[in-house]
Amino acid sequence: MKKITSVLLISVLAASALFANGVKEESVSGEKVYKIGISKFVAHPALDAIEQGIMDELNEMGLSYEFDLQNCNAEISTGVSIANIFKDGNKDLVIGIATPPAQALAVAFNNTDTPVEFAAITDPLSAGFMDEGLSNIFGISDRNPIELQLDTFIDLASIETLGMIYSGNESNGVAIFERAQQYCIDNGIELVAVSVSNSAEVKTAMLSIASRVDGIYIGNDNTVVSAIASVDQVCTDYDLPLFNSDTTSSENTNFLMSFGLDYYKVGRISGNAAYKVLTGTSPNEIGTVFLDDITQFNFILNLDRAEELNIEISPELLAKASFIVQDGSMIEN
Repeated sequence: MKKITSVLLISVLAASALFANGVKEESVSGEKVYKIGISKFVAHPALDAIEQGIMDELNEMGLSYEFDLQNCNAEISTGVSIANIFKDGNKDLVIGIATPPAQALAVAFNNTDTPVEFAAITDPLSAGFMDEGLSNIFGISDRNPIELQLDTFIDLASIETLGMIYSGNESNGVAIFERAQQYCIDNGIELVAVSVSNSAEVKTAMLSIASRVDGIYIGNDNTVVSAIASVDQVCTDYDLPLFNSDTTSSENTNFLMSFGLDYYKVGRISGNAAYKVLTGTSPNEIGTVFLDDITQFNFILNLDRAEELNIEISPELLAKASFIVQDGSMIEN
């Protein structure tokens, strides 16, 4: 699996360089070239994989496209500026990858006929994407089965006090925290959580709780995931088991368990929804899509890290893993 993942990441990086200022898939037959704006909150493996999946899916559909790819660099104000530029650019469809840029696009294109798609929104309800009257908005949620994930991690690592870092500036980060908090209340687990406002604060936040917890949980929170290397470093220094729910960013980190969506597949599903809207399907007809097919998730166990931490993985749990890390390599289980 490590080789597979590496190939994917290389292709994503290559595409990012190629499409930095937009790319045209020119029509040789004189047919319409659809202008699509994609605003991504920040560059990290999961969001990059979604972006690549969207383009790959659309490029296989037989229409012609011009992609305008923009990166907010984790700045909400930049997302607002990008949304307004897209509006002035007369796009046929715009896509926001992660909550802040999608919200900015929804505001900029309010009361217009331009379809607005959101991709990888954990809590579309609290983000305002499921409000009545939003006839041009549709998209794909990346809501994870947090209760199942935490059940698995806490049992595996014998967690009594759980550490968590989350972004207080992202509605998805807050939503993940609230679900984790309720889980811990219901199951008698002490939760020590720290909110950050940007990725530069993640390492300091980790250091503030590392000596007080039995393990670290990182949800699919873009601000924190973009600093996963800092999380990994502190977990390694303090011998803490790490559960990262963003499997795409887990390569080259010393996680114990990674369990979450395959974000390239999320991108392909998002691209397919965009194609349907461009070819006549109403955004309302698609609405909000929640991914609940287990084949859309990856469950990875790191046997090397388990050995370092003296954690025993049962044969029953090992059999459920889609991939394992053993002797430094990630392989399909």
